[in-house]
Amino acid sequence: MRTFPASQLIINEDGSAFHLHIRPEHLADKIILVGDQDRVNMVASYFDGGSIECDIQSREFHTITGKYNGKRISCISTGIGTDNIDIVLNELDALANIDFTTRTEKAQKKTLEIVRIGTCGAMQDDIQIGSFLVSEKSIGFDGVLAFYEGRDNIAEIGFEQALVEFIHYPKKAAVPYVVPADKELVNRIAQDDMLRGCTIAANGFYGPQGRVLRCNIAVPDINERISAFRYQGQRITNYEMEGSAIAALSLLMGHKAMTVCCVIAQRKAEAANTDYKPCIKQLVQTVLERL
Repeated sequence: MRTFPASQLIINEDGSAFHLHIRPEHLADKIILVGDQDRVNMVASYFDGGSIECDIQSREFHTITGKYNGKRISCISTGIGTDNIDIVLNELDALANIDFTTRTEKAQKKTLEIVRIGTCGAMQDDIQIGSFLVSEKSIGFDGVLAFYEGRDNIAEIGFEQALVEFIHYPKKAAVPYVVPADKELVNRIAQDDMLRGCTIAANGFYGPQGRVLRCNIAVPDINERISAFRYQGQRITNYEMEGSAIAALSLLMGHKAMTVCCVIAQRKAEAANTDYKPCIKQLVQTVLERL
């Protein structure tokens, strides 16, 4: 049985995970991840009256656990980026599958169901602002997966190689990785009324997503190439910033995970909607019903 020393698994004096500041008993098996701290309150506003078990804030990580129609759910904010996802996923798995008293790995492993609800920018003409888009596959431009053993066992190498060649991917950047979401969870959440696609999780909002302000980018036509790319009938549908690490780390850890986003920008039409809260509320209610 593996034992984890204090330098590897940092546990606060109150028995909580170092960054999230929640204890094992605070975590539900069904988890909604959001980027914005305030969105946690919005999700929790739909929980059953009197069911809130914990409401804990630490840095950008805000956790509320309660029940929706009797289902126990934790909603946690991650902040922006896959570096934060590396923290959140590892601490969620530790809370579920490591005994914090003995610092040993539990013999009986728990499988978490994790759904990220976010926003994204569409990369194809036929995807409209306001659509709900589920990432059947996530494409990581972030490099997080390369630091973990088993990278090539869960990644789709052929897709990666074809993408790198076609879009003239910057040679000094981390090699993209392509990983699938959990099929059962995707089918349960998406059903027949959400779009499905392949999503890039970029490691930045501006240059890494092909936006140009005062700094020019390394591949000026990268978004045109991304939109034109096809691999075995698949196309890249959208950009967001967290889904790749959620999908990849969940696969490595044995959890079920997926990302669903509300489309708030149309990159090809150069249009955006900043008043997207009503759409997010609708998406949240739909995910709560189906999770």
